[in-house]
Amino acid sequence: MSVTAVWLLSASPVLAQEAAVPAEQSPQGFLGIIFSGGIIGFLMIAALLALSLTSAYLVFEHIMTLRRGELMPDGLSDQVRELLNAGRAGDAVRLCRDRPSMLSFVLLNGLGEIDGGWTAVEKALEDALAEQSARLFRKIEYLSVIGNIAPMVGLLGTVIGMIFAFQQVAVTQGSAGAADLAEGIYQALVTTVGGLLVAIPSLGAFAIFRNRVDQLTAEAAYMAQHAMTPLKRTRNAAPAKAPSKGPAGPTPPPPPA
Repeated sequence: MSVTAVWLLSASPVLAQEAAVPAEQSPQGFLGIIFSGGIIGFLMIAALLALSLTSAYLVFEHIMTLRRGELMPDGLSDQVRELLNAGRAGDAVRLCRDRPSMLSFVLLNGLGEIDGGWTAVEKALEDALAEQSARLFRKIEYLSVIGNIAPMVGLLGTVIGMIFAFQQVAVTQGSAGAADLAEGIYQALVTTVGGLLVAIPSLGAFAIFRNRVDQLTAEAAYMAQHAMTPLKRTRNAAPAKAPSKGPAGPTPPPPPA
């Protein structure tokens, strides 16, 4: 406590003198603070800006592609079901090839295993759906990567700025006032703010798109099962062959009395 009091008393004239410095000597506005951080601060802000633009592009791209109409064309499931009911599996295959999408890819894998029975068809549907779901998750994973990298970039800029701020105090052998130190600190903290401004929307968008992918995957699974139901019914309706009986042998003699 006494050391702190002595330092405050000794620093009070310096603080008073620095308080009288005109405000126009300090950087004004957010852009002024950014460009006052030197070349390193500018490079960190440029990296965060690049991450921000990449995140914005990914969000726009996912909004345009993660749509029900793009992944599951209207009427495709019902049309395939009708063709299978009519015994036209070849036409169903051609229809899926003419309308490429996530659902058609899943249906094509199932139709390719018709000869193996319903168990093989169901396994092919599950594998294809898992593959498509993983592909969509890999696409949106980049938003999570940006959301985790951006704060680290901002923190790196802050740490470098703090090093330079305290280096100034060491070089001047403590003659640098509190205002000089505070200026270096708030300039260094700008990159942390920038990193958070990039990370928060990116992680929020990732959570939204992740739930969207889960929802669309569940709907695609239902539609695939709905389209393939005629195959399951056909397999279940096939009568089982009764075991053949051999020729009747001679009637056994009655047991002795």
